[in-house]
Amino acid sequence: MFYVIDVEDHVRVEPKHFGLPTQEAIEKQLNESFVDRVTKELGFVIAVISVDSVQDGVIIPGDGAAFYKSTFKLLVWKPELHELVYGTIAEITNFGAFMQIGPAQGMIHISQTMEDYVSLSKTGTLSGKASKRNISKGDECLARVVAISYKSGEPKIGLTMRQPGLGKLEWIKEDKRKKEQAVKKIEKAEKKGGKK
Repeated sequence: MFYVIDVEDHVRVEPKHFGLPTQEAIEKQLNESFVDRVTKELGFVIAVISVDSVQDGVIIPGDGAAFYKSTFKLLVWKPELHELVYGTIAEITNFGAFMQIGPAQGMIHISQTMEDYVSLSKTGTLSGKASKRNISKGDECLARVVAISYKSGEPKIGLTMRQPGLGKLEWIKEDKRKKEQAVKKIEKAEKKGGKK
């Protein structure tokens, strides 16, 4: 999920930015220090939106940088457990698929791709035996986050598409159309039964 967060911190501005106006120097330093970084607390930092306030700088002996107590806004993306995510299949493997979701990739184990026996076909797609449905690179899908691990820096995200209303967008539309047709058929049968 994307968030805009307010942060208050002492920003260490390196000497290479000393020739710039203070606000601009802090913004450049924040971009270098935060953007494209991942932490468990913040998630993926996408952008520095604004620097809202800057107090007087302090120079600490032995450190050539200046420190400014500042408040600023960051745009971050942090995966949440049970969150529904939209993405595109980036890679198919013999054990599942990787889906691009926001700035990260999530992994869908082969057993979590669909309610069917699934195997990797010779064409590089994951195919369901009974349903004849398949998933290939570039497909747009809807999945649910079922696991998040931050043990190795960038989070590992586990996804499932086995729950109702999830999967390849074409499947979701097809299932919705079938359900609507079944409802119409029942309504028609009830009207016909009521006329007798």
